[in-house]
Amino acid sequence: MTLIEKDYNTRRPQMVIPEYGRNIQKMIAHAVELEDKEERNKMANAIISVMGQLNPHLRDIVDFKHKLWDHLFIISDFKLDVNSPYPIPDKESIYRKPERLNYPQNDIRFKHYGKTIENLIEQAILFEEGDEKKALTKIIANLMKKTYLSFNRDSVNDELIISDLKMLSKNRLQLEDDFQFISTDNILALDKNKKQVVNKKTNNSRQKQNNFKKRKY
Repeated sequence: MTLIEKDYNTRRPQMVIPEYGRNIQKMIAHAVELEDKEERNKMANAIISVMGQLNPHLRDIVDFKHKLWDHLFIISDFKLDVNSPYPIPDKESIYRKPERLNYPQNDIRFKHYGKTIENLIEQAILFEEGDEKKALTKIIANLMKKTYLSFNRDSVNDELIISDLKMLSKNRLQLEDDFQFISTDNILALDKNKKQVVNKKTNNSRQKQNNFKKRKY
């Protein structure tokens, strides 16, 4: 008695673009083997039609037909010789590894404030003494408090913010004696309201997308 060997996915060729499924990959492989170019062209156009039906979300993309043809050649490993309505993508450029990015190595004294705060302090130091410099110093101090609360929501010491401002500015920025920080409760309330607004917009956007898909299908 002969046992029938099961066709496991692990024994099949690796999927090039899994979103299209194995049958599309088999159809493209078959098209590659066709000797008559006219037949290959007919087969390629039929495959493109099926690919579009399997991935209707691509219709929302500009030049989605162009993308389908690009995927067709990629799945065929650029072995499919057909007449494409679009330039055939370059294999080397597609599979070329991106160049390594050189991330800036900034020496940040207090990472919870970030480099932006330090840049603002440096710019404020350049201002001439006067109302504008005082106003900017107040804005920076409150911004430091907001940023600190993002880092540590449990508590914040206003005296610590003042001390950090002096240290970062090397005592060249001074707050007036009667300066009052924005209260911690107000900052947290504003932050909470912003998150609620963002979440509401996100949920509305998702609901619109779901409604659109329901109408579409």
